[in-house]
Amino acid sequence: MTTLTADTIPGYVAGTWTIDASHSEIGFSVRHLAISKVRGTFEQFDATVTAAENPLESSVVVSVDIASINTKNADRDGHLRSNDFFAPEQYPTMEFRSTGIRTEGDELKLDGELTLRGVTKPVTFTGEFGGIAKDPWGNIVAAANGHAVINRHDFGVSWNAPLEAGGFLLGDEVTITIDAQFQLQS
Repeated sequence: MTTLTADTIPGYVAGTWTIDASHSEIGFSVRHLAISKVRGTFEQFDATVTAAENPLESSVVVSVDIASINTKNADRDGHLRSNDFFAPEQYPTMEFRSTGIRTEGDELKLDGELTLRGVTKPVTFTGEFGGIAKDPWGNIVAAANGHAVINRHDFGVSWNAPLEAGGFLLGDEVTITIDAQFQLQS
């Protein structure tokens, strides 16, 4: 990967960038029945990038409305909104605050702290920067995507059910994904 500097990113502009939710998605997947994966998204979220003159000194803040979970199954979504999982009445948001951006080989790494169910742990997202463009309405937009793998037990999300054939209903590792488009604020 090319070193990330303002000179190596065509169209780079320091400033405040806010997420365009209509062109973005925050989701997750977890092993189910030890043979497949269940996927879901969060319908409500907010994110801001504060782009520094040196891109590697930029920061990212993300807030996700936990109650907006959608796995395309109302009964499962209801269970995920209970104290067995996310307890959104007590912990309404999942938060991420970056602590650093770096390149490692060909990968872009976004280090930070993830807070879920009142527990804060270091997490690193691995991803790519899509670039910067001007849309047909004159807005300057940027795009990036990434993923991180967490152990749900580290955040107090430990409900599970044993399977008749052995093992458990849910895996321990959860992959969080984000595909985001941001718009420069004037």
